[in-house]
Amino acid sequence: MNSWIDNAIFYHIYPLGALGAAKENNYDAQPINRLGQIHPMLDHIQSLGTNALYLGPLFESSTHGYDTANYYEIDRRLGTRADLANLSQELHARGMQLILDGVFNHVGRDFWAFQDVLRNGQASPYKDWFSNLRFDGHSPMGDPFVYDSWNGHFSLVKLNLENPAVVAHLFGAIRMWVEEFHIDGLRLDAADAIDFKFLRHLRQFCSQLRADFWLLGEVIHGDYRQWANPETLQAVTNYELYKGLYSSHNDHNYFELAYTLKRQFAHGGIYEGQRFYNFVDNHDVTRIASQLSKSQHLYPLYILLFSVPGIPALYYGSEFGIPGRKNNGQDYDLRPLMDVMSWEAENPSTNLTGLISQLSAIIQNTPALRLGDYQERLVAAEQLAFSRSYQGETVLVAVNSSGEKADITLSLPGYDGAKLMDLLNPGQAFKVQQGEVALPLDPCWGRILRVVQ
Repeated sequence: MNSWIDNAIFYHIYPLGALGAAKENNYDAQPINRLGQIHPMLDHIQSLGTNALYLGPLFESSTHGYDTANYYEIDRRLGTRADLANLSQELHARGMQLILDGVFNHVGRDFWAFQDVLRNGQASPYKDWFSNLRFDGHSPMGDPFVYDSWNGHFSLVKLNLENPAVVAHLFGAIRMWVEEFHIDGLRLDAADAIDFKFLRHLRQFCSQLRADFWLLGEVIHGDYRQWANPETLQAVTNYELYKGLYSSHNDHNYFELAYTLKRQFAHGGIYEGQRFYNFVDNHDVTRIASQLSKSQHLYPLYILLFSVPGIPALYYGSEFGIPGRKNNGQDYDLRPLMDVMSWEAENPSTNLTGLISQLSAIIQNTPALRLGDYQERLVAAEQLAFSRSYQGETVLVAVNSSGEKADITLSLPGYDGAKLMDLLNPGQAFKVQQGEVALPLDPCWGRILRVVQ
């Protein structure tokens, strides 16, 4: 395992939205150093206990950042290469890591090589840079040729990743990002659409650049082992767990979440021992505060996010419980201007930020919660308990999503006489007697208990 990722807690920013950039790029405009706005935000970001920044698409693009025009320049709406280098320098001086979006499956129509094809047609030396580009028809955009797109969106042109010149161009950009910006990893956009041969080549290349370079793939469906394995990527976005986290609360059905956790991470589980990227919202999905039926469920939900197997991640603003919904397929409400002072003033009583800071401190000081195994201890409609063990340390986690106090009894054979110290509710402790322990659980709350033999 990579040492920095073993301890990582991510904070995710979508910069074009968070920093107030225009929705469409003006390639004639001078760069504006909006990345500089992140510097004064870092105290807040670190106060949450997060120690790694995932910064969404940064490179020159037409609109939303995932329609790249130039992999070698920062989007002028955000700043310059020097501005990103300065930000990276401060992050690393603070002991933080930085990963960026790598959008390698497709580019935008403003991508310089595609523009050359538009100008020169079959005479363009770049006509083979794009997947299935042929001059025997017309594209839906009116071009005198056809090409593969991403997911039917013809503003996003699929790259031909079997072309060595394309691979060399992309790898050259990655080398520049590592050498100039000292990035620690990449989140691969649409990784489930990328050829596995390219992913294997990418893993080899990045490992040669940096032994601890981390590759995360955006994958929604399927067997995650296809992408997360020793030959391709180190981790994927755990969308299966994300679904279970919110719907088990909305449906008063922890059996759904328990099934997912056992299937994925219990002894004999299909992903046992692997650590994926765990989230409850991001730039593509409705914010968790709007997804949940009851706002009180934010508390047991975040306790779970930080204690189940995987690498926890926060999406900017969600630490204050701000709302945001997909609107007719548009994501603008999910990607607002980052305004910490206003969000804090508008949510003075929730103390969600306090809980998140506390959870971060707990897992940083509790290896079993970062690296331990998973064993289910109790599951009911609105209560869930499990244990995690690592190198002699065992921690019990119990949550209650009910609006009423709950009393549960856990069977803990082999722990008779042990003391359970509550890390989440300091000063509280329980004793295992005759192989059992009775735990009272407050409404919409939980316990994180270190076993002391």
